[in-house]
Amino acid sequence: MSASFPALAPYACDPARTRGRRHDEPSASNRSEFQRDRDRIIHCGAFRRLEYKTQVFVNHEGDLFRTRLTHSLEVAQIARTVARSLGLSEDLIEAIALAHDLGHTPFGHAGQDELNACMRELAPDTGGFEHNLQSLRVVDELEERYAQFNGLNLCFETREGILKHCSAAHARQLGEVGRRFLERTQPSLEAQLANLADEVAYNNHDIDDGLRSGLLSLDQLQEVAFFARHHATVVKHYPDLAPRRAVHETIRRMINTLIIDLTATTRERIAAHAPASSDDVRAAPPLAGFSDAVRREADALKTFLFDNLYRHYQVMRMTAKMRRVVRELFVTFLDDPRVLPPDYRRDDQAGQARAIADYIAGMTDRYAIREHRRLFEINPQN
Repeated sequence: MSASFPALAPYACDPARTRGRRHDEPSASNRSEFQRDRDRIIHCGAFRRLEYKTQVFVNHEGDLFRTRLTHSLEVAQIARTVARSLGLSEDLIEAIALAHDLGHTPFGHAGQDELNACMRELAPDTGGFEHNLQSLRVVDELEERYAQFNGLNLCFETREGILKHCSAAHARQLGEVGRRFLERTQPSLEAQLANLADEVAYNNHDIDDGLRSGLLSLDQLQEVAFFARHHATVVKHYPDLAPRRAVHETIRRMINTLIIDLTATTRERIAAHAPASSDDVRAAPPLAGFSDAVRREADALKTFLFDNLYRHYQVMRMTAKMRRVVRELFVTFLDDPRVLPPDYRRDDQAGQARAIADYIAGMTDRYAIREHRRLFEINPQN
């Protein structure tokens, strides 16, 4: 007896009409194809490692800061809320959200940027390192869980959503999933919204983590109109509320404002273009988005965080340390692959560089630090 699933809008991605998997498999009797994708992602090793990968603050800097795992869960929650309001596939958007950072390196963007620099300088034929492409590589090739194929064998629609950005050179090597980057078409509406849910999540939780760390202050945040307006409303209604709780109340209102605007604006664009299928969505201009006024406020918040948090001197000090860890690991492994675990040794230079990138990208923050100590300290503590 097959399971029944909720009705979807005509422009949604229907799991019964998926473009399929890279390797044919029989359907499940009690789960849709996108549910299976979500479940495979949650159970894979790369997903578990997100618990110990940096968002902004390195894993050992505190237990309460966001990690890649908690960030991915927040993205999924926001994405599902919007998907439900618009009649989209909640299972697909959840799968995309949970998988979007699977290929991220340790140490956040510092690790990603340094690994890309190493690949481009020391192995230029490889085309560098792109974390979105690495996320696809994880689910297509690197996970080893099934007898019949490498990777997780996800549906095209999930893989399409994971690959948010991609260079033309790499897109040419990816077949159908890379075609939109060459033809300049759009992904599914679920993929578009998952990307924006990612932005909503990290902008707002980085405020929370920045204040908790002491690197941002409430006085500084009054410069951001979006924050100041919501914070003033909270203080007006709850004048005796403790500052920490007032911040939480402000952030939840900011997130709610963004979700409501994203949902309303996307609904208006859908009505204007009237897509009758997910293929119509792909052929249309971007349909998911914020209103112009909210887009300006979100961009102002992003600029503030870049200038005051991501470029704070204490963050930059840690960034410099972590980039050095990644570079020294990469150079050492490339110079003498014999110090690599046997599974990551290759016969050709380009293949060896890519295997090293896979190894480093798969590390958690603390594993990368321990590996660095094992290689460079005479008596490492752990």
